[in-house]
Amino acid sequence: MYSRRGEIIKEAGLLFSKKGYSSTSMQDIADSLGIKAASLYNHISSKQEILTELLLDAAKSFVDGMKQINHAQISPLDKLKRIIALHVKMATNHPNQMSLMVEDWRNLDITGKTNYLAFRDSYEDDFKKILHACIEQAYFDDIHLELALFSILSTLRWTHIWHLKHPELSAIDLEILLQKYLIEGFLKK
Repeated sequence: MYSRRGEIIKEAGLLFSKKGYSSTSMQDIADSLGIKAASLYNHISSKQEILTELLLDAAKSFVDGMKQINHAQISPLDKLKRIIALHVKMATNHPNQMSLMVEDWRNLDITGKTNYLAFRDSYEDDFKKILHACIEQAYFDDIHLELALFSILSTLRWTHIWHLKHPELSAIDLEILLQKYLIEGFLKK
């Protein structure tokens, strides 16, 4: 089903990703769509509304994915692999939103930022619990949870950039390699 609003948000996401949120004007969005800037306001109220929708939609996708992973009756190590798969899926299917999550979340208004950070904190707390379960179930040696989380997420947060530069590697191959590189160093020897 055709949605002019959806088209505007998608195009704005692409422009925000390329130019940055602050450097993209409503006129830029209108020009890219071949319409008058005033026409945008028939579908959206502001550039901030677009950014908020893009970021909260992506953050909610991660939290929903984490809930599915947490409810799965699988080992914590397999849950960790599924988290990596979730990031690869988002990076390859929604690179513009991933770019905004890394760069432009700070541009959200106070309400949007509060909601976004709540999603992010929830996701990271669940991620830490899975890492902790990997230690408890003797998959990993005693690791520094915060550093392990930081190391894994730092790589995963930039996967969209790497994949855009190397599209010859399929999403499945990328997932397998990242699982290998990001988990093997923690495995108990």
